[in-house]
Amino acid sequence: MDKFDLLPYTKTDDVLKDSRQIIDAAQKKAYQTVNILLVERNWLLGKRISEEFMSGSGQDRYGKQIIADLSKKLTKLYGKGFDRVSIYRYVKFFQTFPEIVSTLSTQSSSLSWSHYSILIQVRDTEARRWYEREACEQGWSVRTLQRNVSSQYYYRMLKTQVPDQVEREMKELTSQYQNRLEFIKNPVIAEFLGMQADTSYLESDLEQCIIDNLQKFLMELGKGYAFVARQQHIHTEKEDYYIDLVFYNYIMKCFVLIDLKTQKITHQDVGQMDMYIRMYDELKKQPDDNPTLGIVLCADTDEDIAKYSVMHGNEQLFASKYKLYLPTDEELREEIQTQKDIFELQHMNEPE
Repeated sequence: MDKFDLLPYTKTDDVLKDSRQIIDAAQKKAYQTVNILLVERNWLLGKRISEEFMSGSGQDRYGKQIIADLSKKLTKLYGKGFDRVSIYRYVKFFQTFPEIVSTLSTQSSSLSWSHYSILIQVRDTEARRWYEREACEQGWSVRTLQRNVSSQYYYRMLKTQVPDQVEREMKELTSQYQNRLEFIKNPVIAEFLGMQADTSYLESDLEQCIIDNLQKFLMELGKGYAFVARQQHIHTEKEDYYIDLVFYNYIMKCFVLIDLKTQKITHQDVGQMDMYIRMYDELKKQPDDNPTLGIVLCADTDEDIAKYSVMHGNEQLFASKYKLYLPTDEELREEIQTQKDIFELQHMNEPE
């Protein structure tokens, strides 16, 4: 057997602590290995496709045809991760970081492909280099990097007279994003490894219980609901989202999207649902379908239980037709509270 390096850990008198050290070290090493391979793969793909551009005449038209053909064939062979947008991104990655592979054993080991897909959006070369360096040295998560790019953190640090205060504020605002096991949630990693993305981590056990039963509850209402998807993955250039439940109602002739929140529903939650329904109307709605309906539900039954979202201009349709086939707030509140009570009874005697 070939020699290999054992995972580092310091033995103590606490077997649980030592076991956690070993498991965390293994996960970190696996993540770093996948990071390097994924970055290297995408860089090499970008390089090879760029070289193909150079060999054709009518470069722009020729390049588009190459990417369209290649995307179709690679998707058939390997599945997700090779749509045209992704392949263009690989080409841009190579063009933006032409020397990146030579540094893979150093800084790139802590920056994932998701980090680099954000960095290539930054046009200012100096700003991009600064974000790359800071992300590496400070161990920024993907969401921390995205937030800092979006909030112009680099330029604010350049102009401020109190950089320590700006940095402290940034760390406070992004502390919730610093998850040492963030890679487990990353659908890009799952695609690279040829696995289905595991979305169970996205909700607590209680939320899962409520969602399980909401699905059954709506199906049993007898008001035209047909189940479409659960934890449906919505991918944008900047973020990955998961819609808790998707139905099609064949009486209203529209998709119905449902997201469950554990706390009070905020304007941001409703705004996110507005984005979901816009995407569904653009990508899924058929010409004879009615506009998509979104429902944000609150698991806290002491708060407003539901907020409805329809595209601007469809309010009359919602009031005159959709409301006839929706459960009332009281029905929703009763169902959610029932599931909370059942969950509590099921878990109150479990060992800690």
